[in-house]
Amino acid sequence: MIAIGAHVSKLQGYAPALPTPFGNDGSVDCDALAKFCERQIQQGATALVVGGTTGEAPTLSPAEHVAIIGTAVGVARGRLPVIAGAGSNSTAHAIELTKEAEAAGADAILSIVPYYNKPTQAGLHAHFLAIAQSTGLPIILYDVPSRTACSLADKTVARLAERPQFIGLKDATGDVTRLARLRPLVGSNFRLLSGDDATALAFLAAGGNGCISVTSNLAPGLCRNMFLACRQGQIGRAQRLAGAAAELTSVLFKETSPVPLKYALSMLGLMSPKVRLPLVELTEQSEAAVAAVMEKMCRIYSGDLAGEMSGTGHSDLRVAVG
Repeated sequence: MIAIGAHVSKLQGYAPALPTPFGNDGSVDCDALAKFCERQIQQGATALVVGGTTGEAPTLSPAEHVAIIGTAVGVARGRLPVIAGAGSNSTAHAIELTKEAEAAGADAILSIVPYYNKPTQAGLHAHFLAIAQSTGLPIILYDVPSRTACSLADKTVARLAERPQFIGLKDATGDVTRLARLRPLVGSNFRLLSGDDATALAFLAAGGNGCISVTSNLAPGLCRNMFLACRQGQIGRAQRLAGAAAELTSVLFKETSPVPLKYALSMLGLMSPKVRLPLVELTEQSEAAVAAVMEKMCRIYSGDLAGEMSGTGHSDLRVAVG
């Protein structure tokens, strides 16, 4: 396994935003989650991100939230950081989730911009400051306006970054020009992480530190090697790998995430496709689209890109399907 950097304050490379597996009875399947965490570790993930958007966090009970963090921490055993989603549109609830994450052994929290109630920038600053004052954990901000209908301004990010406890930003705006604006404001140590797989390569090429990714759940070797190729200046190779990743990314967002992802992972026998209401499982048309891309990727993995995409010999999509 290539060591890209394990300490959370120096996080770089690809970290999967993990889905939460559910059993046939709808309960959290911690056994499946543990096996999936180990798979990601073996294939070069630089962190495990649990209880976020992809993990269907709004549908998890407090006990389930603690259970998935504890599962990831137990599997990681210090080999890489565990970052726990702990955000809410209620500051008091976000503080509760943060304290639970700290008690469960998380190495950092991912704290989303409050959704639905659309606070001002002053309100956002006060919200995140209150969370920081409640915990000793490092905090990664999470800006995803497509989900929250509210966004962190660059100046607000910069104000928060003045405090060492705020170590990074997961930027899911898709605006790759933002990195050039933010870097001079936040300094070189602040982690700028893409939260948008579709624009991740452009983000990395512009100097981004990494990506908290949906696609890397399915093809961690491909994503890891795209990052390394970009870092090593092998732009042609990075672009070839990005083309394959783009096809996966497109189909993984064909319906609301993580619904297509869970279906794709179920094809590999890694977890059930079950999601919790108000999400519902894929339509037959979308299932067919996911299956077609998966089959195509299997052919690619058996072809000229197999060595590049599978990386250091660990099992990946090619092996799992084949």
